[in-house]
Amino acid sequence: MRNRYQVIQRPIITEKGLSAKESLRTLVFEVNPHATKNEIRGAVESIFKVKVEAVRTSTFAGKERRRGKFSGYRPDWKKAYVKLRRGEKMPEYAENV
Repeated sequence: MRNRYQVIQRPIITEKGLSAKESLRTLVFEVNPHATKNEIRGAVESIFKVKVEAVRTSTFAGKERRRGKFSGYRPDWKKAYVKLRRGEKMPEYAENV
């Protein structure tokens, strides 16, 4: 069992993420690649004190990165879309962006 702050690494503050937050009542986070949907649900509910309706995840492979003749790969990462239940207050983690 991972700590809730090890499960959720950071919010994704992009134009697409903020529009999903406003229109679909969905929060977008970068999460631990090994975290399960139940761990993500529990972490969001305990950190933000809200009730979660659904969790969708998407895993992304790391891209190749080149520096001159040397090449390597960025790490793989995972994104989670967390939809809140109706009537829940939307947490504010992206002020004045």
